[in-house]
Order: sequence, then structure tokens, then C-alpha cells
Amino acid sequence: MELRVLHYFLAVTREKSISGAAGALHLSQPTLSRQLREMETELGKQLFVRSNRTITLTEEGMLLRKRAEEILSLVSRTKDEISLSDEVVAGDIHIGAGESEGIRFLAKAAKALQEEYPLVHFHNVSADRVTVTEDLDKGLLDFGILFGDIDTSKYECLKVPHTERFGVLMRRDDPLARKESITPEDLRGKPLIVSRQPRGDNSMLRNLEGQQVVATYNLLFNGSIMVEEGMGYAICFDHIINVSGDSPLCFRPLEGQPEIEMHVVWKKYQVFTKAGQKFLEKLREMADD
Repeated sequence: MELRVLHYFLAVTREKSISGAAGALHLSQPTLSRQLREMETELGKQLFVRSNRTITLTEEGMLLRKRAEEILSLVSRTKDEISLSDEVVAGDIHIGAGESEGIRFLAKAAKALQEEYPLVHFHNVSADRVTVTEDLDKGLLDFGILFGDIDTSKYECLKVPHTERFGVLMRRDDPLARKESITPEDLRGKPLIVSRQPRGDNSMLRNLEGQQVVATYNLLFNGSIMVEEGMGYAICFDHIINVSGDSPLCFRPLEGQPEIEMHVVWKKYQVFTKAGQKFLEKLREMADD
């Protein structure tokens, strides 16, 4: 399958018609139709459901669209990295990170690096552990920020001087809000809203087995809306949602919970660009300090 044909395929998914995509690509409609039919024949699957005015993707077509976007993104990044001068430290660094006050460590390292190398640009993807590890494995991210246990068979890691503890985000008018801290027993029978990351990744979520989990979130802002609407209590880190002033929400720490370590991780045997290598050196330097 040629990259050129993947470009054609994505153009059709954007325009939702063969004629519209042919115009955007400056191709004749018969030529584009033939390329798409040859792609379907090669894959042995129907990718489009065609009608008079528009086309829609089949399930296989939706999967191909996702993979095509990832492939072409990697190709573009690779071209940019290879084309950079040997003497210039420049380029893009892609980082996936969950929500945490600890991201300040990365921001400080990024700022320090850009003061030395202003042509380095950072792209942060806010995501939970599931998405960060998936994108690391696909090569879409250079670095990820993870809390808790690290799979050292897949990743190298650098411990960051920041830890977190779990607590409970709840409505300010809830009876439990009168307490200064919350025990696991206080949550027995309560509707809980938890991160979608696997529960085996940390002791707190493992302790929730058997509890009434009514919803999950991948970014806490959405979870906080659920809390505000009275769906339940969100298990999360502090300092992510603003609970000061006239906020209807409050945060209470969970008693007896150990501190959770934060790590910068990257794939084993990762070959970094000059910018990526300099960033890793800066992270190590700041972690040592």
C-alpha cells in the first residue's frame, strides 16, 4: 500500500465524496475511484458505503482512517527530523502526560532547554495512562509521564522529584465535606467516579474492587462535571480542579494512602533526535538538582 494512496483515502474521508476529494487532490474522478477500488481489492475489505451524494466509512474503513493518520504523521515527523542540519538543535518533542501539578517539572525543563535552543518546540498531549502508553508504543510520543509502577521491560524511566496522593473530589454541600480527610470506609457504598486506567496500576484503585463505580474518566475536568451534577465522588489527585472561592466542589485527602512516584518514561532502545536527547539530558540534570 503506497503512502500516496493513503493520502487519497484520507482526502475522501474528509470531503465525504469522491468528486470533492478528486477536486481537492487535482485528480480526475475516474482515476481516484480506480485507486480506491484497487486499495479495497488489496485489503480484501470494503472501505466505503457509496450513495448518490456522499460516502460513509465501513468499520474497516474507520480502522484504516485511524491507522493512516498515525502512519502519515510518523512519516512527516521522520522527514522533518532527518532533514535537520547536523549542527542545529531543533525540532519537535512530543510528550504525553496526565493531569498533575508535577507537570511543572517538565515545563521548567522545557523552558530551560528553549532558552539554549529556541528552535525546539514542545507538543503536550493531555491524556491518561492508557492513551500515553498506547501512543508511546506506536511511536507517536517521545516521552510520557506515568505515576506508579513502570513496566521496565518496555520502558526506560527517570524518577521525577514529585509525588502525588489520592483524594476525593466531592460537592461542598456533601456531609463528607465536613471531614478534614476521608477513609476508605467512608466510601463504602458510595457511588465512585474513577480514572479509566487499569486498577492494577496502583494500590488505591486495587482497593476499590467491589466498590460501586458508577463512571470513569480519562481527564478529570469531565469527571468534575459528573461530581458537580451529583453522580458521585471522584477519586483523583489534588491541585487539578480549582476548588477555591465559590466553587461548588472541594477536595479531601484520603487517609493511609502512600505517596505515588512520578516518572518520565520512553521506549527501550529509543533513538532520539538531537532535540530529544538534549531534553532528556536537561531532565536528568534537573532531577539530580
